[in-house]
Amino acid sequence: MISSIHIAGVLLTVAVLVMVSWLSGRNIKDEKSFTTGGTAGSWMVCGAFLTTLAGGQSTVGTAQLAFSYGLSAWWFTLGAALGGVVLALFYAGPLRRSGCSTLLEIVRKQYGRKVETVGSVLFLLGIFISIVAQVLTSGAMIGSLFNLSLVWSLVVGAVLIMLFVLFGGIKSAGAGGLIKLFLLYCGSVATGIIVWHMAGGHSGLSESLRSIYSSPTLLDVNGLPSAEDIHHRYGSLVSRGLMKDLGGALSIILGVVSTQTYAQCIWSGASTAKARRGALYCTFFIPIIGAACTLVGIYMRGHYVTADELAAMQQAGEALPAGIGVIKDSSQAFPSFIINHLPAWFGGIMLGTLLINILGCGSGLCLGGATILVRDVIVNAHTRLRRGKKPIPQLLQTRISIVVLLALGVAVAQTFSGSFINDLGFLSLGLRAVAIIFPLSFALWMPHRFTSQAVLLSMPVGTIAMLAANFLSLPGGAVYYGLITSLLLIIIVSRKSTSP
Repeated sequence: MISSIHIAGVLLTVAVLVMVSWLSGRNIKDEKSFTTGGTAGSWMVCGAFLTTLAGGQSTVGTAQLAFSYGLSAWWFTLGAALGGVVLALFYAGPLRRSGCSTLLEIVRKQYGRKVETVGSVLFLLGIFISIVAQVLTSGAMIGSLFNLSLVWSLVVGAVLIMLFVLFGGIKSAGAGGLIKLFLLYCGSVATGIIVWHMAGGHSGLSESLRSIYSSPTLLDVNGLPSAEDIHHRYGSLVSRGLMKDLGGALSIILGVVSTQTYAQCIWSGASTAKARRGALYCTFFIPIIGAACTLVGIYMRGHYVTADELAAMQQAGEALPAGIGVIKDSSQAFPSFIINHLPAWFGGIMLGTLLINILGCGSGLCLGGATILVRDVIVNAHTRLRRGKKPIPQLLQTRISIVVLLALGVAVAQTFSGSFINDLGFLSLGLRAVAIIFPLSFALWMPHRFTSQAVLLSMPVGTIAMLAANFLSLPGGAVYYGLITSLLLIIIVSRKSTSP
C-alpha cells in the first residue's frame, strides 16, 4: 500500500530535480543553446544520455517483459549500451565535423531538401511512438501513486514532461541526469541485491517459477506447453526466438545511432573527446540498471499473477496459492515491487526517481522531435510559402511544438493503454533506423556514391516494409524487412540511374 512516506519521498525527489532543471535552464537565451548546448563536460553528456536512454522502456518496460519472458528482457538495455558504443566510437567525430545541428541536415546536404522533408516525417513517426510510450508509463506511475483516472494520469504526466523540458532544454536534461544517474544507479543496484537476497539466489528464483507454474491454467495462458519449458522461457536471452530478440537488439542499436536526441548529446559536448567519453560512461550504467529491472520482473513472476490470470484460474476452478499476490497487469511489476517489498523511505525515493526517469526520457524525446519539426519541416515550409514575412522565433516554435507533440501523445496513448511498453520501444527505434541509418551513414562516409532518387524512394518504402512485417507478425524481427528493403532499393535504383 502507498503510505505517506512513499508520497513524501516521491515529492521530495521530484522537487529536487525540478529545482535543478530550473536553475540550469535560467541562462537559456536562444534556440541553439536550448537544443545543442556545446559546452557540456563528459559527465553532463552522460547525464543527458541517461535521461533518454534509461526511460520507462528501460525500467518499467524491462521489468514487464521479464515478467513474461525472463532474461530476454535484458536486450533493451544491452542494445542501448551497444548503440551508445557504436555512436561514440564511429559516429561522434563525423557528426561533430559535419557542421550540422540535425541528422537530417546532414542528409539534406548530400541528397537534397526533398529527402530531408520525407525523412523528417518518417523520423517524427518513430519518435512520436516513443513519446506515446513515455506518456503511458508516466500515466501508469501517476495513476498508481495518486489513484487518478487514466485520462487525468496521462494529462498530468504529459504536463510534467512539458515543464521539465521547456525551462531547461538539453542543459536541464544533463544536470538533472547527473542526479538521476546517482539515484537510479545506486537504487537499482540496491534493489537488485535485495531481490537476489529475498529470492534466495538463482535456485530460489527458479523454484518460485516452478511453483507458480504448477498451475495448468497459468501454463496455458502464457503459452508454455509444459513445466519443462519454464527454464528456457526465463533463463534464455533468446526466449522469444533468436531472430526476434536479436532483431529487437538491432532496432535499439541502430535506433540510438539514428535518433536526433542522442546526436544532440554528442553535439552538446565541449569537445569530441568529452562527448565520446560521456556516451561511453552511460553505456556502463545502463545494462546494470536493466539487469536489476530484469531480476525484479522475474521475481515478481514467481510471486504474483495478473488480474486476467487470476480470472482464468478461477474460471478453471483453481484457487490462488497461499502467499501469491495479484497485480493489475504486468506493467505494474516494477512499481508494485517497490511499494510492497522495499522499506517505505527507500521505496519513496525509488518511486520518485523512477517517475523522474520517465519524465526526463519523455522530455528528451520531445526536444528531439520538436527540433526536427521546427528546423526540417516548419522552417522549410515558411521559406516556401511565406517568403518576405518575419518568422516566429525558432525557440518559441520549438516550445510550441513540444506542447503539440505531448497533446497528441495523450490522445493516442489512450488507445494503447494495454500495449507492451518495450514493443513500442522496439518499433519506434527500428522505424528511426530504417528511415535514416543508410542515408546518414552514406552521407558521412560514402558521399556521392548513391543517388538522391534512390535514397528518396528507399526511406518510405523501407518504413512501409517494416510496418507491414510488424503488423502481419512475419517471422523474425520487423526491422530486418525494413533495413533490407531500404538497402536494396538504394543500391539497385542508384545503379540503374547511373548505368549508360
